[in-house]
Amino acid sequence: MTIEIDIGRQELLCDGRRYRISSSRHGVGEKNGSFCTPRGRHIVRARIGAGQPLHAVFARRRPTGEVWTPALHAAHPGRDWVLTRILWLSGCEPGFNRLGEVDTMRRYIYIHGSPEVSEMGRSGSIGCIRMRGADVLDLFDRVRPYTAVILHE
Repeated sequence: MTIEIDIGRQELLCDGRRYRISSSRHGVGEKNGSFCTPRGRHIVRARIGAGQPLHAVFARRRPTGEVWTPALHAAHPGRDWVLTRILWLSGCEPGFNRLGEVDTMRRYIYIHGSPEVSEMGRSGSIGCIRMRGADVLDLFDRVRPYTAVILHE
């Protein structure tokens, strides 16, 4: 199985299924600190959040005990919400998306759930791949560690 992410179309394809996503509002790029979505060959290095409820809130890859609601959202304007599940990506191409100043994993680039108010099909994240909560749950249940992930424009 391979996950293909088409940044130009804002789509994730996996196992015959298509999901609308939201990649970085800063475009594509691999450099640390760029807040861009990295391109190239990756793997799912870690699966985080099994057993957590839909819209569970994560901070530093750990559940906070909160569950996202519109009221919680309003109470924390500007918060970068990481919800439901996390698939932490690691680059496979040394010098392009792995090691040094271009290391995807050290940049904490994930595929993760987002609030229901987040628009899919348009760029809007700060580097990660955002998905609807139900979609990331579906994907998470079918993906195993070391699943190949290809990100392209």
